Amino acid sequence: MRLLLGSLLTLAIATPAHAQLAPPNDAGITFGHVHLTVKDIELHKKLWADHFGGVVVQKGPLVAVKLPGMLIAFRQAESTGGSQGTVMDHFGFKVRNLAESLQAWRAAGYEVGREFTGAEGFPNAYLMAPDNVRIELQEDKTLPVKASAYHLHFLLADYVKLRDWYVETFSMVPRKRGTIVTTADVPGMNLSFATSATPTVATKGRAIDHIGFEVTNLEAFCKKLEARGVKFDVPFRNVPAIGLNIAYITDPNGTYIELTEGYNKY
Repeated sequence: MRLLLGSLLTLAIATPAHAQLAPPNDAGITFGHVHLTVKDIELHKKLWADHFGGVVVQKGPLVAVKLPGMLIAFRQAESTGGSQGTVMDHFGFKVRNLAESLQAWRAAGYEVGREFTGAEGFPNAYLMAPDNVRIELQEDKTLPVKASAYHLHFLLADYVKLRDWYVETFSMVPRKRGTIVTTADVPGMNLSFATSATPTVATKGRAIDHIGFEVTNLEAFCKKLEARGVKFDVPFRNVPAIGLNIAYITDPNGTYIELTEGYNKY
């Protein structure tokens, strides 16, 4: 019995809590969410629960799905276009069994794109979700959960400069990810950057409308950004109806960013 209890304790420590944001870095920042513009929220709730093991949550008018390392939030509207062609082209997950994920995706009538060996030498594939949301999967057979947040992929001309902006603004750690030289880590998420053969546009209004970072003591963080000359699209405010403090900025190349405090309690 003592051995069994010890084994269970070890497993609990090694396995991240389901659908929980990663602990913040020394600057109090962790990855929070992506926010999708969708025509049918009920369809997306079912999709992210069935195929990725997500847990649906709602506070007031805000509907989201929790996954290990992030949340996916929804705004019901007609987007101005899919995620491809924007600065932030797609986001990606690690999955425990890629073949099973693709089989289930096809069986549900959704589109599977290119299957390939990814930058880190593992099986990868692209999926197209409703509303033309592009998703990348990478297989990790050691994953203790069905799916876990892994990366955002930015495509633009001056991508090194943008990576450096994220490193400076959010205290990220730059690193090489396989064959992708220009990336940076924030708890819960890798941000990868590469060139685009064609010009890319801003995200606001598109299928992936914005990305979000969860910040401890958001009001103080916003004051620091203001002191550095960062312009706010929406200044710091408290929104009791959804249990969040929020603010919005836009990165130098047009990715709309929400700063939040409170998603870690969802």
